[in-house]
Amino acid sequence: MEKKHDHDLRTDPRVVTVALARGMGWGLIGGLVGTVVMDLVLMGALSVVGLPALTCFSIVGNTVARFFSELGIETAGGVSAGVAAHYVVGPLFGAIYGALVIRIAVFNVDTLQKAVLFAILYAEILSQPILATTPILLNMTALATLKWYGGSFVMHLLWGVVAGIVVGCGLKNKKIIHPVSFAYLHPSIDIEA
Repeated sequence: MEKKHDHDLRTDPRVVTVALARGMGWGLIGGLVGTVVMDLVLMGALSVVGLPALTCFSIVGNTVARFFSELGIETAGGVSAGVAAHYVVGPLFGAIYGALVIRIAVFNVDTLQKAVLFAILYAEILSQPILATTPILLNMTALATLKWYGGSFVMHLLWGVVAGIVVGCGLKNKKIIHPVSFAYLHPSIDIEA
């Protein structure tokens, strides 16, 4: 006797929630790993050209402090604020990317190349409003602004490659959730063995 299913697991909110959490989890990991790789490469490159390795963190921290001072909130800038900003924003943007991969059909990861390409585009586009605040708030010269955007483009490209690889490999060729494991977690749903 054959059972008919009147319950579509692909549209079940519990399954969608699990898929979203899985996408966000891989995105969070990808964003964190991408940030670490980006920062290590950046610190190495700055050291090679004779600049202090923590220059970028100092610039980001000073931008954060200046932004908050415009809002009437005094805070310290410098390296510690820059590190904090990097390691909040990088994983957060990664989690959002993971959610987009799960929720928006065009972002669905069916190849690693597609995951990397979308992550690069996502990183480069999403970072622009944030990057624009630095030259404005810190009154950078034209040359300093050009260097800022050039370096940021390369670093966010690297972030996108790493985050795309992590998310792409994490979600590659996997269904939203295995129906048997879902039935085990939710015995109210009748699933054929």
